[in-house]
Amino acid sequence: MARTNPLIAVVDDDRSIVRMLRRALSTEGLDVQSFGSAEEFLDSRGADYACLILDVDLPGMSGVSLQKNLIESETEIPVIFISGECDDATRRRVLKAGAAGFFRKPFSLEPLLAAVRSVACLTIS
Repeated sequence: MARTNPLIAVVDDDRSIVRMLRRALSTEGLDVQSFGSAEEFLDSRGADYACLILDVDLPGMSGVSLQKNLIESETEIPVIFISGECDDATRRRVLKAGAAGFFRKPFSLEPLLAAVRSVACLTIS
């Protein structure tokens, strides 16, 4: 069966963040697939994601390393970073590498949802 709603990937090891994002994105009519690590996400790469919401600090491969991996493999997926612990140099580096957004935890949902709308070319309210 064909997917009717855009699929958003969320990669974060903080289950409370994942639950909050899953709830908010689902309310907007989006399908959400979540992963606790970058490696889990890489194992799922057959899916057609409209957007990737990615934590900077993950166990194992970092979010920054995952972004680099996606760029090197020419995987075109808009990436929006979220982070509780990140310095300005890292923030600038991921944005310069093409990240579509960067939000520090705790973040307001509406600006994040607006960024998802923008990069995934969605009309969600």
